[in-house]
Amino acid sequence: MPPVVTLTGASVVLEPLQEDHVEGLLHAQGEDRSSYRFTVVPSDEASMRAYVRAALDDATAGRALPFAIRTRRDGRVVGTSRFLELEVWDTDAAVPSVAEIGATWLAASAQRTGVNTEAKLLMLSHAFEAWRVCRVSLKTDARNERSRRAIERIGGRFEGIRRRHVPAVDGGGRDSAYYSILDGEWPEVREALLARLARLAATPR
Repeated sequence: MPPVVTLTGASVVLEPLQEDHVEGLLHAQGEDRSSYRFTVVPSDEASMRAYVRAALDDATAGRALPFAIRTRRDGRVVGTSRFLELEVWDTDAAVPSVAEIGATWLAASAQRTGVNTEAKLLMLSHAFEAWRVCRVSLKTDARNERSRRAIERIGGRFEGIRRRHVPAVDGGGRDSAYYSILDGEWPEVREALLARLARLAATPR
């Protein structure tokens, strides 16, 4: 299991997910749920607590490293993301060789801002620079064009569609669009993310 960390950026902090975050996550999801059509986002306290406990169980088992996303400006919890599908290829290593970033959702007020870009920058930086992974993967429901464009904007390269391999949020089997970033691509991706954050910061709100 990789060490638990807090990732701090200019405008967001990714804190290790805890049950104390349930209330903040409930407020975040309740702003506007129209963008959650293809995403698992609990809508009541009982299901949110179960969602957080399941993430923490995965963390205890070494399968995931979940975060709550908090803005530094006002301290609000505005969503969550996690490392998952952690694989260690070297049995002597204490950190993953490859990882996935997923289970990401944001409050409506945090969408189309720099929050997702900076959160991904922090997570990718940790994966490639602290863990020295050789690959980070990302996936989403193939029908979720908004999520697919967001992954492409942060530098994910499309690999293909895996058909009906997990249950879909709205029933049936889900086709997933897979993307990845390799270690050799990371320096260019990092510069593009930094440039994007600079443009967003300069844009009047």
